[in-house]
Amino acid sequence: MKDYVYVVRSNPVKGAEEEYNRWYTERHLSDVLAVPGFVSAQRFQICNPADENAPSQAYLALYFMRTDDPDALLETLTNLVESGQMEMSEAFSQDDVVTILYEAITPPVSA
Repeated sequence: MKDYVYVVRSNPVKGAEEEYNRWYTERHLSDVLAVPGFVSAQRFQICNPADENAPSQAYLALYFMRTDDPDALLETLTNLVESGQMEMSEAFSQDDVVTILYEAITPPVSA
């Protein structure tokens, strides 16, 4: 099996940042990790949103996957969301979400 990272950059709906962060951290990460093939996840918040190179999304989630078919795994995730089997918060803005899939080309390197 190969390793992948699914990158999701997103924002909360204006005025709903607290709910967005609560839902994302307390519910969504574990919901995604319950899908076989997802092995870990971590969230980040932008340090300097005023930087001229900063993306418009203030939040980043990294989902680490181990699978032979990443497209099928992401399709499973999409189907769970679209069918309502995976709860999405109304505080999660759908307007400017950016997602991208990367395939690992080296094993992890640690200090």
